[in-house]
Amino acid sequence: MSEKYSRQEIVDSVPQKGFFGQPKGLFTLFFTEFWERFSYYGMRAILVFYMYYEISDGGLGLDQTTALSIMSIYGSLVYMSGIIGGWLADRIFGTSKAVFYGGILIMLGHIALAIPGNLALFFVSMVLIVLGTGLLKPNVSSVVGEIYADNDDRRDAGFSIFYMGINMGGFLAPLIVGTVGMDINFHLGFSIAAVGMFLGLVIFIATKKKNLGLAGTVVPNPLLPSERKTTILIFTIAAVIIAAAVAIGIPTGLLTFNSFVALVGIFGILIPIAYFTVMYRSKKTTEVERSHLLAYIPLFIASVMFWAIQEQGSTILAAYADTRTDLEFAGITISPAWFQSLNPLFIITLAPVFAWLWVKLGSRQPSIPQKFSLGLLFAGLSFLVILLPAYFGGPAALVNPLWLVLSYFIVVLGELCLSPVGLSATTKLAPAAFSAQTMSLWFLSNAAAQAINAQLVKFYTVENEMMYFGIIGGASIALSILLFIFAPRIQQFMKGVR
Repeated sequence: MSEKYSRQEIVDSVPQKGFFGQPKGLFTLFFTEFWERFSYYGMRAILVFYMYYEISDGGLGLDQTTALSIMSIYGSLVYMSGIIGGWLADRIFGTSKAVFYGGILIMLGHIALAIPGNLALFFVSMVLIVLGTGLLKPNVSSVVGEIYADNDDRRDAGFSIFYMGINMGGFLAPLIVGTVGMDINFHLGFSIAAVGMFLGLVIFIATKKKNLGLAGTVVPNPLLPSERKTTILIFTIAAVIIAAAVAIGIPTGLLTFNSFVALVGIFGILIPIAYFTVMYRSKKTTEVERSHLLAYIPLFIASVMFWAIQEQGSTILAAYADTRTDLEFAGITISPAWFQSLNPLFIITLAPVFAWLWVKLGSRQPSIPQKFSLGLLFAGLSFLVILLPAYFGGPAALVNPLWLVLSYFIVVLGELCLSPVGLSATTKLAPAAFSAQTMSLWFLSNAAAQAINAQLVKFYTVENEMMYFGIIGGASIALSILLFIFAPRIQQFMKGVR
């Protein structure tokens, strides 16, 4: 932390009761993230359809495979930008300001989507949302970690409640934004997403001083005066190089969509490796923290595998809902966007059960690596389930929507074993000098997964869907078994963290 405030002083500045037995600051963070996720998942519920629907239907008219790849690469960049957001929070203006600035950019991005325009305006909106989410998402989670003392047993339950807020927004958004966007107008749907982010900003500004105290205001590893000139120079050179690469690459044909996807995929792997190396070798990292980082590596790899499956719910399974599923069910015409509400609906229902279970088990609950292993197992099973309709009915028949419901349900069981636990474990295992950046590293596992997905979705066709789902699902189950075997050894490197 900075010299001005100790870790305990920050915790003491936060009212420790007032929100379901949790610190009062959880109220502010819960509803800020609720509305941010409402805006994000509302936009995401209709974005892939907006890309590949014909212009006559209000879409952009892109090829479906291209649209699926863009969706994956966009998701990857959203989480990859968290590295920038984490660095800015750790070294320049703290997590609270990062959340505020990020929300502004996200809102502007949704406003850009709401304006009928061309493909160029679409990409402008994507840049704004990518940068804004990179500032907001990892840092709001880091502030959640700041409002708890290191030995507070409420931490895991608090993150589960926080995670439920994320998914309440994610549940409502496809039903509201999805219905308006698909049935009335895509741009009107994006407008509702913009309003959602605006409401999140209002709640954050109105309640942060009273509820959060000093949490989020301290810059843990501020830039030294001697470092500022070098930092400005590095950012300037990087901006010039990127601008030159775009200016030269596009006219000459060197920078194409396929080459850009490949480049993001490479960065999705190299950036986490670089970050692990920098944090491990830093003089500010203690020996115990280095051991924590070694334990974090297999958890990171497991997270990449899990999100590679889970995030296909908004790409492959979204297209599956639109083109392979019988949308007339029990006398109701189902919107394909509604399926995006299944994942958060199941999490809202089951998150309190899992939070209660972890608290009830106490010291007898599975270790963090064992919970990750269970997450991978359920993720793999969710893909094996969705290949069964083609096995029984062939690739030509429309699929009963309950198969999709079952697949989403199973992957949620895995998500509740892995995702809130991963958020909590990240705050426990993070080196003190890299707290926000380690949270960004956690979200990089999702970035890496979606960068990989941008390549994987190209191999999906209706004819080979059994092989597609089978290979990916089987790989997840195999990794689950391997992680479970090595869980005790990984636990040793955690040095007492459970």
